[in-house]
This record gives sequence, structure tokens and C-alpha cells, in this order.
Amino acid sequence: MTIGVCGWIVGIQFGAFRVLDAIMTEHGLSEVVTLGCFVGLGAFAAGLHKSLKLRRAKQERDRAEAQAASVARHDSLTGLANRRCFVEAVDGEFSRETGKATAVLLIDLDRFKPVNDLYGHAAGDTVLCTVAERLKQVLPPGSLAARLGGDEFAAMLPPSAGSEAVARVAQGVIAALSAPISWQKSELKIGATIGIALAGETVGDAEAALHAADLAMYQGKKDGRGTFRFFETAMDEDLRARALLETELRGAIVAGQIEPFYQPVVSLPGRELIGFEVLARWLHPERGTLLPSEFIPIAEETGMIGDLSYDLLRQACRDAAAWPPHLQLAINVAPQQFQDRWFAEQILAVLNESGFPAHRLEIEITESALIQDLEATRATLTSLQNLGVRIALDDFGTGYSSLYHLRELKFDKLKIDRSYVNSITMSDERAKLVDAIIKLGSSLGLVMTAEGIETSGSLDWLEGQGCDFGQGYLFGKPMSKPEADLYVEGGAPDASDETAAEQAAA
Repeated sequence: MTIGVCGWIVGIQFGAFRVLDAIMTEHGLSEVVTLGCFVGLGAFAAGLHKSLKLRRAKQERDRAEAQAASVARHDSLTGLANRRCFVEAVDGEFSRETGKATAVLLIDLDRFKPVNDLYGHAAGDTVLCTVAERLKQVLPPGSLAARLGGDEFAAMLPPSAGSEAVARVAQGVIAALSAPISWQKSELKIGATIGIALAGETVGDAEAALHAADLAMYQGKKDGRGTFRFFETAMDEDLRARALLETELRGAIVAGQIEPFYQPVVSLPGRELIGFEVLARWLHPERGTLLPSEFIPIAEETGMIGDLSYDLLRQACRDAAAWPPHLQLAINVAPQQFQDRWFAEQILAVLNESGFPAHRLEIEITESALIQDLEATRATLTSLQNLGVRIALDDFGTGYSSLYHLRELKFDKLKIDRSYVNSITMSDERAKLVDAIIKLGSSLGLVMTAEGIETSGSLDWLEGQGCDFGQGYLFGKPMSKPEADLYVEGGAPDASDETAAEQAAA
């Protein structure tokens, strides 16, 4: 354009245009020159159009790249930052030397799985999106919220003067996430447990911070959920101790160090022995006898529970083979075992191997097994009952079961949780609840067993209400095979040498 303007000025000043016009007139070139002008104008217009088109394509490409980068760094459901974005942001903040500690919060939702199982994934997605919105509202300015995956969220708080401010934020998050969430005509209730790690004081990079916060969150779960915990060095030591116990547990299962102990179950009234419940005891070579509460959760989390349960059942069936044929065996199995489509076949294989009759075996499941996969649980229970095995719902009153579950799954027995039985004589409300449970079970044609009977007062009350069976320290502690043999022969050992704490952990 500049060159064109300069040419125009030169043509005007020096009369070049008059000379050119005279030449075109003399030789009849006006039409040719006009054609050239129009051709040039067309070429200019085409070039301009192409230039604009290329510019638009570049802008669209830049927008697409920006959108792809945003998608790669954000969670598609909630719109929060994803793990990659969060880690980069935390590392960037940790690299700054502000003299103040940046806090990383790991937020794990409590009771989220029951929402998914009972109401469906659409309800679960609604919960996750609501959690994201509430985090944005409650976190202070300058914070970054992220969804790391599943029901696990994280937040990075701006540099704070101390842990007290962080604690207030954590309490606010727990309160916000505990508020009910509307879903169709229902109210969904969840909660949150938070682990907190402070940069500079305990950790130096994002992955280390998340690991430390995870340890703190795990401690919060152990302490009862719905709370927050700051990372402490001792938590890492506890994790190492747990890893060592996990390794030892694998070896113990192979070596047969975990043995069945037996707690008597008696009829009410009459108090005649009708069988035993099988309870696991780990005969640790260095730490002595370990109760189930010390190793069963590890076995469930690591997938070792299947091998442990089958070995325990196999040994128990062999032990019970010499007992009178009317005595029954009851054994508790983990919820995840009911999701195994071959579970009934594996039970049948153990029975065939040991020669133990199926009608003498009772499988106990806890209420948490009902919400993992109701249809899979139904199929497994039906297969077991077709073999002749009886099914008992254990710890009734402490979980998620409902009248629907009792009707649909057709249990043979309900076991009233020890927490209700222990308080019968101390609380009229608990007594009324136990009475209602017994009447409910009777109306459904279910046999009722009360666990944790420790006093004659509780026993007399239960007999008066029509409870069918009972077990607890009043009748006998969990005992080894030789002790159980003596009990069967009529020489019940004294239970006074064991504490009620072991009863609760069994």
C-alpha cells in the first residue's frame, strides 16, 4: 500500500499520468489498461479473502488448542481442576518462598457409595457436582479446588499464618458437605473426612503433600469419620507398621497360623448347646494371639480375605466332624465375597472335601453386603440355600438393611447386634427396639439370635420376649478346638479369664 501511494504522488508531481494517458489514447490501449486494473483489483480481493480466511483458521485452531488444554487440566463432570492441574499448581506454590505454609487438604466423601448403590449413578453425579459447588463457595479466595477421581477431592489454600486458620476452613468444608442434598423427592446425606498437610513444615512437593494428607485422612477415618486430621510423622510410621503386618499376614495364611476359635450358641430357654460360631485368631509367633479386629480389615482391603475364609471354614468343618450331628457351625464372610459368582461353588467344594453336611452350616453376612450389589448377593444367597446352607443376617440394626431386604433376600435367621443386647437392662428405649426386632423377625418367620449376652438380667429379658438363641460370655468365651471338645462333652470352661474387650473385638 505504501509503494502504491508513493507511485501515485510521483505520477502527479512529474506528470507521468498525463504522458501515460496520451500514449494509451494514441495507441488505443485504454481498454487493455482498464482490464488490467480490474484483474489486479480481483487479485487483491482474492488475496485479502485468503488472508482473512487463514486468520480465522488460526483463531479457531488457537481456540481448539486452548479448549483441549483446559479439558486436559479439568474434571469433565464437576469442572474443577483435575489431578494433573492440581499437582502443577501445588508444586508452583511450594517453590515460592513466602515464609508461610501452604496447606493441602485431601477430602474423602463419607457414605457416598451407599448413595450410588441405593439411588443410582445419576444421583451420585448430582452429589459430586454439588460437592464441587459447595467447595467453591466455602473455600477462601485464592484457593484451588480439584477432583482427583471418584469421590476424592482436594484443595490448596493460599499461604496462611498458621494451622488454626486451616482448621477453621476444614471445619467449614465438613459442615458444608454434611448438609442434605436434594435429589428428586429424597434428601441425600453424605459427609467428609479431611487430611491436611502443610508445605514447609512436613512436605516439600505436591505428591509428598498428597501422600501425607492421605495418611492424615486415613487416621481421621479410623477415628470415626466426619473430622479432620493434620499429618504427623508418626502416621508414616504407622503406615510402615501396617505394611509389615500385611506382609506377615500373607505368610501367616500360607503357614496356617490363623486358626478357628469357637463361641457357643445355645437355645433359649433351656440353654442347650446347639452349635458354635467360628471366629478367627492369629497365633502370631511374636505378638501372641491377635483378634480379628487387628487383621481382618487388612485381609479385606488387600484381597486376602477369600483364602483366609476358605482355610478357616475348611479347618472348622474338619474340627466339627467329630461333634454330635445336631451341632451347627456359623461363620461370617466378608461382603466382597458375595460379589464372587463362584462363591457358592467354592463353599460346596470345601463341604465336599471335609465331608461336612451343608445343612449344618450357617453363613453370616453383615448388612453392608446388601448394598454393594443386591442382585449379585441375591443370586449367591439363593445358590447357597439351594445347597442346604442357612443364611443369617449378622449385626442387625447397625447398617443399611430394610424391610425390603428382609423380604426379598429370604434370610433364615437374624442376629441382634451386641450393642443393643448390652444395653437392654440400662435403657428402656433400647429394650423397646430389641423387642420390636424380635417381633419383626417372628412375623417374617425368621429365627432370632441375640449376641453378646453377658448378664443374667439380659438373658432373662430375652427369654421372656421369645428370642430363640443366644451367645455371649455368659455361656462361654471363644475357645480353641480342645476347649470346644470339652464344652461339647459337658465341661464348659470358665469364661472369667477373658475381658469384655475381647468379646467386643471378636
